[in-house]
Amino acid sequence: MGGDLAWTVVPAPSPVHGLTLGVTGAGLVSVAWGEDPDVPQAAARRLGLEVRHEPDADGLTARAASVVRDYLAGEGRTFDVPIDWRLTGGTARTVLQALYAHVGYGKTVGYAELAELSGAYPGHGYTAARGVGSVMGSNPIPVVVPCHRVLASDGLGGFGGGRPVKEWLLALEGVLPPTLDFTTA
Repeated sequence: MGGDLAWTVVPAPSPVHGLTLGVTGAGLVSVAWGEDPDVPQAAARRLGLEVRHEPDADGLTARAASVVRDYLAGEGRTFDVPIDWRLTGGTARTVLQALYAHVGYGKTVGYAELAELSGAYPGHGYTAARGVGSVMGSNPIPVVVPCHRVLASDGLGGFGGGRPVKEWLLALEGVLPPTLDFTTA
């Protein structure tokens, strides 16, 4: 396949602490919690790409870092950077693309509702909701493909970044009232 996967770390306020972004020539391909160069390196291996750290300041990686930084600072509401979906496929890609396209900033969706919206699990009720939960748990591009906006029928539900991060992201978007000032922690 050839090409490069570049990566960089975007510092973030507590409890997020930071995000490691992996970017190909096609777009943002991975987001990992904290500073974790293993994630973009594993993505590069899966995609048959060479990996490099800190690419040129005016490229796609810098643009992705900028929009993520703006979002985490409460200054951005959209991620106008291309997404490279190659780390997903089949039903997972269908569900994640539906989430990305239809559940905007400050909005939420239930697991079953997202299953229906995506069309990936027609008429499967509880099984569909569980399937969507599994897809959210394997989302290679959290925050940008906003799995934090997917809620359980009885509360917030799980989240790969941890419940405090999900609560913080939802408070940032005005879905939950801010209860703690994580920026000083």
